[in-house]
Amino acid sequence: MAREVSTGTQSLERALGLLRIVAGRAGRGVRLADAVEQSGLAKPTVHRLLQALERQGFITQDAGAKLYHLGPEAFVIGTLANERYGIHRAALPCLSRLAAASEDTCFLTVRRDWHAVCLHREEGAFPIRSHVLKAGDRHPLGVGAGSLAILAALPPVEAEAVITHITPELVAGYPGFAPDFLREQVVHTRQAGFAFNPGRLTAGSWGVGVAVLNHDGGCEGALSIAGIESRIAPPRCEQLAALLQTEAQRLSGRLERPAGATGFAARARRQAAK
Repeated sequence: MAREVSTGTQSLERALGLLRIVAGRAGRGVRLADAVEQSGLAKPTVHRLLQALERQGFITQDAGAKLYHLGPEAFVIGTLANERYGIHRAALPCLSRLAAASEDTCFLTVRRDWHAVCLHREEGAFPIRSHVLKAGDRHPLGVGAGSLAILAALPPVEAEAVITHITPELVAGYPGFAPDFLREQVVHTRQAGFAFNPGRLTAGSWGVGVAVLNHDGGCEGALSIAGIESRIAPPRCEQLAALLQTEAQRLSGRLERPAGATGFAARARRQAAK
């Protein structure tokens, strides 16, 4: 009986991991070969789990291109969850104002365990835009302006635990983000009051980010602005940071949790403690 429970839990975790991979490519789709490579699972296992997710409506497959996309059931559950964890909905007016004031591309990013996930991208009116980050994109904490703002907003012990945990991923896939360099950036971000990314993730795409705190001081996510170098370079980055700080404070005031609900930060801390 115990073995059956263990096997079932493992299959569930693997299926959810594949669902996360598909979600990370929202709007673009995932090939079976990509899902196999990213998950590290055997091809027959990946195919079987993807079929199960498809039968339940969590993903769909484009018959022509043979790409997997999020399905209608994922949309329904996400919509229902938004009523309880509504930072996305609460942030939309802030992102709209930021995009109008800056004319650049604005983002909402939240923490998910050891990573930062982009929830929303709002386009500004400036004709040259930064499309380096899309809704659903996921990077280790500290990689990118919004992500770095979240990491720097964590208590020092927790931030160090995150850096230690993601070190293998940084070494393997993010050569410009060595752990010691990330530690230096956390210190600089705390001193400045905002995160600054001068094209480290993608050359030519610069960004500024500010953490969004809840009433307990925990970090719920980050607002950020990205654009080409001439749009974000000093001294304009300080002006953009001031805009972000104003909207982050407004968003913090709008974040209300129903009884029994737990913020992103608290859930992430529980995951990190496991």
